[in-house]
Amino acid sequence: MTDTFQSLYNWAYQVFVDQFSAWILLGFVAQAMFTMRFLVQWIASERAKRSVVPVAFWFFSLGGGTLLLLYAIHRKDPVFIAGQALGLVIYIRNLWLIANEHRGAMSGTD
Repeated sequence: MTDTFQSLYNWAYQVFVDQFSAWILLGFVAQAMFTMRFLVQWIASERAKRSVVPVAFWFFSLGGGTLLLLYAIHRKDPVFIAGQALGLVIYIRNLWLIANEHRGAMSGTD
């Protein structure tokens, strides 16, 4: 059992300490931003007592997704790159639609 714990400790040390770099830090910051979108959405939904997606959700998605894409490019991970790139298109499109809606409301037309 001691060997198992030692192996687990060695693995965790290698993964979280030995290879730590600015890129790993960027990855953690990006993941934290990306995770914040769910917290923002949850709080907004609880306050409204219904499911809502606030604009901040899309901004956190865009910020976190952009940083995660940079991290994925650095890691040269094609699956991660493709997934984040597609997500960015969706986040940008939603922000574009929201901006158009606000412009229409400001001008009094739809």
